[in-house]
Amino acid sequence: MKVYGFGIMPSPRRPISVSKERIRNMAKAKIKFLHKPNCTTCRKAKAFLEKKKADLDVRDLGKDKLSVAELDQLIGTADHRKFLNTRNELYRTRKMGKNPPSRDEALKLMAAQPNLIRRPVVVRGSELVLGYDEEALARIAR
Repeated sequence: MKVYGFGIMPSPRRPISVSKERIRNMAKAKIKFLHKPNCTTCRKAKAFLEKKKADLDVRDLGKDKLSVAELDQLIGTADHRKFLNTRNELYRTRKMGKNPPSRDEALKLMAAQPNLIRRPVVVRGSELVLGYDEEALARIAR
């Protein structure tokens, strides 16, 4: 999985060939857009993707929270700390920057407190973008 917005892009050990059919199917795939409507960063990213005519599957994290299992699948093998919203009050009061929660604890906290998830989360296929990264969003919108 490629995670943009944090410089985390594990390089493959060997080249991966992708069929033309798979590329066409990816181009048709909807982009999952996980957000909070009142988040200015989310609104900016959504407007950018809509301007690029991206087909979005929008999910409001305030009304439709992610479960622990969904978060676990979403994060995959990436560092769970990158998904934590450093601007969140809980993040600051628990001093998670200096004392980060374990993966299991972080998943439970993010499932219970969606504001703790860095937003927006934009997913297409195996690519994921956290926050507003215009270059990565443009790449995912192709």
